[in-house]
Parts: sequence; C-alpha cells; structure tokens
Amino acid sequence: MDILKIKTLGQLKANGYKPKSIKDEVRQNLIEKIRAKENPFTGIIGYEDSVIPDTERALLSRHNILFLGLRGQAKTRMARQMVDLLDEYIPIVSGSEVNDDPLAPMSKYAKDKIAEYADETPIQWIHRSDRYGEKLATPDVSVADLIGDIDPIKAANLKLSFADEKVIHYGIIPRSNRGIFVINELPDLQARIQVSLFNILQEGDIQIRGFRLRMPLDILFVFTANPEDYTNRGSIVTPLKDRIESQILTHYPRTIETSLAITAQEANLPEEQKEKIDVSDLVKRLIEQIAFEARNNEYVDKKSGVSARLTIAALENAVSSAERRLIIHGEAHTQVWISDLSGVIPAITGKIELVYEGEQEGPYQVAVNLLDKSIRTQFLQYFPNPEQAKRRKVTGKKSADEKVEENPYKSIIRWFDAGNHLDLFTDMTDADKLLSLYKVDGLHSFVKKQYPQAKKEENALLMEFVLHGLSAYSLISKKIIDGKIEFKDLIGSMMSSGSMNFTDDDLSEDDFK
Repeated sequence: MDILKIKTLGQLKANGYKPKSIKDEVRQNLIEKIRAKENPFTGIIGYEDSVIPDTERALLSRHNILFLGLRGQAKTRMARQMVDLLDEYIPIVSGSEVNDDPLAPMSKYAKDKIAEYADETPIQWIHRSDRYGEKLATPDVSVADLIGDIDPIKAANLKLSFADEKVIHYGIIPRSNRGIFVINELPDLQARIQVSLFNILQEGDIQIRGFRLRMPLDILFVFTANPEDYTNRGSIVTPLKDRIESQILTHYPRTIETSLAITAQEANLPEEQKEKIDVSDLVKRLIEQIAFEARNNEYVDKKSGVSARLTIAALENAVSSAERRLIIHGEAHTQVWISDLSGVIPAITGKIELVYEGEQEGPYQVAVNLLDKSIRTQFLQYFPNPEQAKRRKVTGKKSADEKVEENPYKSIIRWFDAGNHLDLFTDMTDADKLLSLYKVDGLHSFVKKQYPQAKKEENALLMEFVLHGLSAYSLISKKIIDGKIEFKDLIGSMMSSGSMNFTDDDLSEDDFK
C-alpha cells in the first residue's frame, strides 16, 4: 500500500514497519547503490579514486565523518549529497519537534501522546530533504543554538514551571534527530561549545540546564574543517576529534583535465554568452593553469589554499570581458582573446591569500605574475621551448657540414629589435586586432607552419599567444597600461625605462653580435 496513506500508529504496526537507525539506513541504501554500480556522489569530479571510496568505507562502517581540507574542495557538497542515501520517507509522531519514531519515542511529548491515544496516535511522513541540518560554526554560536535551553515565553504561555520538561526549546541538533547534521568549519566553534558535543557523539544523549534528560539522538554527524584553522583561529579539541571515527582528507584537482571538467560543470554562463562567444581550449587551459601556479607560488599562502572557485570566476570574467567588447562595437560574434584574460585579475585577487612578501609585492602584481607564469607553462604545450631558442648550446663534436638548428622565433624577434612595436587594445575589434597581428613579420608564417590545419580564428588566437609567450620568456617586452598591451623589443624597453638589470645569461649569441 501507499505508505503516505498510513495515518495512525496502529496502521503503521499492521504494515510491518520496523525502526532502524539513520546509520543503518544510509548503510543499506549505499550497499544497494554500490551493487547497482551507481555513483552516490554525482557531480563530484576528481574524487573517484580517493575521497569517494574513503567516504563509502566510513558510511559502511556507520561512522561520523570529518572532511579535512582546504577551501573549495567540495567538502560541504559531499555532505549534502548524503541526503540521497536516506529513505525517501520516514514516519514520525505527528507534531514532534525531534522527529520521534512512533515505535521508539524518546521525547516526553511523544511518550505522552502515545500513552493517551495508543494505536490511534496520529503520525506524519517527512521527506528525506527535510532530514538534513547544517550549521556554519562561528565564535558566537552557543550551546542553546545547538542543543537547546529553557524557553521562558513557552513556560508563561503554558503556565508551567521551569522544572517542567515541556518548557525546553530544542536546538538544531535535537531537531535533526533521525537525519544528517553538518557542522561546517568545526574549529571555529569555541572549545566549551565543542565539549558540549562529547556526550552526543559518544552516548547519543543531550544535557540541557539542570534537566536529567537522556534522549538517545540518532544522527549521522558530518564535520568539515580547514587545516589552516588549526593555527589561525582555533582547533578541534582532542577528545572531540577522538570521537569522530573517520577523518577523510580532501584535495584539489590533480590534473588540468580534472580541473577543466569541474570548471565546465560549475561555471554559470548565460546561453546568450555561449551563443555569441567562443572559448578555445587554449584559453580554458590558461585559466586552469593560473590556479595550479598559485598553489605553488611563493607569494601565496599555501595553508589557506586556492579554491576551485578561482577558475570558475575567472572563466566567467574572461567571457564577460569578451562580451563587453562585443556590446561596445555592436558585433554579433567574437572569441575570448589572450588579452581578455586581463579581465580575470579581479577573480584572482579575491581568491588568494598572500604571505607577507606577497603583500609587499601587491595583490594586483601577484595576479599579473600568476597569469604570466600560466602563459609560460602552457606555451610549451603548443610551441617550441623559447629557452632553447634563446640559449642553444651544442655539446660534443660535430662535423663540418652539421648545422645548428635555427631559432624558430628569430624573424619575429628581429622585427621588434628593428624598433617596431605593437599595441593591442583590450577593446579593439577582432578585425583591427587581426590587422595588427599581421604587421609582425614572420608571426603568421610561424603559426601556420606549426598548425597548418588551424582555422582563421584559431590561427589569430595562436598568433597573439606567441607574442604573450615570447614576453613571458623575456624575448620581447610587454607592458599593460590603461587597457593597452604594448609589445616592444626587450633591450630597447629596458633602456627607455632605465632598468638595465640583466646578466650575460639573459642574452643569446645573436644579442651579443
């Protein structure tokens, strides 16, 4: 029969209902999903061989869980998806604040109700989505918020003594009975508040004021914490940590491909942008590389981490930068150029925590340097290494007719060495940018030689990428000034700025000649 049609305790008994704990319920449903080869954590990318198996083992062991990891590592999302492992509906005593099981009541309200009505006790069904509680831990969270306290207004309205159990106002934890309860950023809870969780985790009962309560709460606890919190704001008290059976370490994406999949899934791009603006794989990889560079950068605080939200926000900013240019010129279609990546700087500065040296350098400059390093790293995946071109050494003996391989960037660099310069404006039209790029001798032929099958738009993007790559490897200079990117020869740029701080190692044999 349709379980939702069961309205009384007697009907529930007749239907053969048997109580089961929340952890047994999750365990049984997880076993069914594993047998059916279903992923219980859909949309979680990059954890297939690490965090997800660890979480499944913890749930099969009926453990409370602590997800320990840096920000932006899907800790809360993992916890929220556990709701899908609950039964769709469960019965409770109608009107119960703590979701009393009709066959195993624990609150005075439920016990009195069943004693009065027996098999006619009304019951109601709650959906699994209503069996999830979440609290962000902050220093001002109190025991009353989490567990409960005496409610003087309720006592006055019911004309009851403060010694009567009915005057208790239950906190969010008792109200999450028979469900999943998540505490985010656990170390932010004051130590005395953490102590109040001891009994709940160990014995399953709560203590409120002077009441001799013993309510065996049935809750699956999931905690999240950032290792940074252990030193900066607080820590998890040792006895509490000891009572959390499984501690699972989360991590950032380990490959660019994984990071690309996460950003593609999470980026909120309007359909209008998707239709009018092309985003090449090159641009996407440059954006992802920024996060990888930041996580290893000496100016970025590694204990704080670099959230996956950085690349998501950066991609949205890059597309919006192209869209703004599209709107300004009234064009119908465009692509995200390398120069549009200057628009992702605000997404970077807002997502990284700097060490002291980084603060001295300045957030903006650190962000620009990360973008340049991203270009430098990804450049090698598309073109020959400029370092070898800049400083090519031949070892061993060579025959008289053997030739040293010629610098593939020679004609491009010579064009700038001749005193030419190129200005690319961030708001210029695609047609104007293309005309400007074709002015550089050897640039188009070099890209065409490397990628003969590339389409016109792809070819133009790669041409611009070459210029940014050569500047990242200090073969030409690049300056960004008020919406303009200026490419010039390196030596002339240094002389004009009065900064000739380079060594012989920075110069090739051609430079000396």
